[in-house]
Amino acid sequence: MTAAVDTGRISLADIAKANDVRFLLATFVNMTGKPCAKLVPVEAADQLENGSMGFAGYAAGLIGQKPHDADLIAVPDLSSFTPVPFIKEGLAVIHCDPHVHGQPWPYAPRVILKGALQRLADQGMQAKVGAEVEYFLVNKNDDGTLSTADPRDDSPRPCYDARGVTRMYDHLAAISEAMNGLGWGNYANDHEDAAGQFEQNFDYADALTTADRVITLRYILNILAEQRGMTATFMPKPFTDRTGTGLHFHLSLWSGTKALFPGDDGDRGLGLSQLAYSFIAGILDHAPALQAFLAPTVNSYKRSGATTSSSGATWSPRKASFGGNDRTHMIRVPDNKRVELRSGDGSANPYLAIATALLAGLDGVAGAADPGAPSGPGESKPEAHTLPATLLHAVESLRKDPVILSSLSGDPEIGQYYADAKEEEFLSWHNQVSDWEIRTYLTSI
Repeated sequence: MTAAVDTGRISLADIAKANDVRFLLATFVNMTGKPCAKLVPVEAADQLENGSMGFAGYAAGLIGQKPHDADLIAVPDLSSFTPVPFIKEGLAVIHCDPHVHGQPWPYAPRVILKGALQRLADQGMQAKVGAEVEYFLVNKNDDGTLSTADPRDDSPRPCYDARGVTRMYDHLAAISEAMNGLGWGNYANDHEDAAGQFEQNFDYADALTTADRVITLRYILNILAEQRGMTATFMPKPFTDRTGTGLHFHLSLWSGTKALFPGDDGDRGLGLSQLAYSFIAGILDHAPALQAFLAPTVNSYKRSGATTSSSGATWSPRKASFGGNDRTHMIRVPDNKRVELRSGDGSANPYLAIATALLAGLDGVAGAADPGAPSGPGESKPEAHTLPATLLHAVESLRKDPVILSSLSGDPEIGQYYADAKEEEFLSWHNQVSDWEIRTYLTSI
């Protein structure tokens, strides 16, 4: 198996045949992060590569199209070719950039991230990103409730539990072997803070590669869990009393081989350059609007709004603060080479989350913004933004932030389209009568 292919002038068909691939899963995601694909036989690889594979964009979901619009044409990125024989022998995933009338479609998340990376490149910089993918393994019961796939996994504080990891050995080992076979560098697999919750880590890479890998890993996790009779879910808060699921990003800027974050920061004590502090300040300044992308669902705010969990902690920041090696902050600085953005959750679209976070940081760099001194453990400054309480609050913050509203392909209309869709999502949920309302109001007066 190979994770990356030196494509040169080799065709997609040649790459597929060299890797014993018989079918290609030509994949892109819509703005909610749903993977959309066609199964393409290797005999039709040339048609895919030549731009003959069309999708009805409106049917794909939130991606800026109406039923009357021209097809989205999936243009494969050959460098993303990923054989997945551990799912099906002879199958490979290849990530595609949707085009319309020969031009990259500006609503497509992968296109949006590539545009953001070009803006960085115009400033002589590149971004490297690591991602921490958390998820739950659950079963859906006959009455519609959820239970952990491992019935013995019921401790209120199961984090790092060796027994829980061992009981899920076959699943975790299969995912680890898949990642390492692809060259991703899986280095840890652990039981997370909630019963039924796990995290599997892989090495950082350039921003686009990491976003592609998050999408591919979610797909691998879903399919391999299903093959073992389980459901892998990235839902931010599937259980009221348990810690929710995060998607944390480790961000750094580079100029060629030179890391731009290390520097002499005097008495601030984190060993960061002024550029790094400006980058942090940009993210903190735009934090409320960013949450529309980092925490993009109604359920996201059940996680970030929680005050405690069965383990005693939520691991979800409430304020836009930064500090050292302290997991209570929105931005944690574990060392002087990177910053960890901790307010994202499992429902985040990695392309949109990374793109908007990088452009928020770049805005801080452009304005030489300064976040001041880092906050102490568990502290935040009085002037720090409070993160939005609901998806509707995040949407309102997005609409008031011209930098983030314009961060999707440089077009505020695309940001407005996304905001409108997320407001509609919130109102659709809000219009449903819940069991809580029946219990609270049925005989209250």
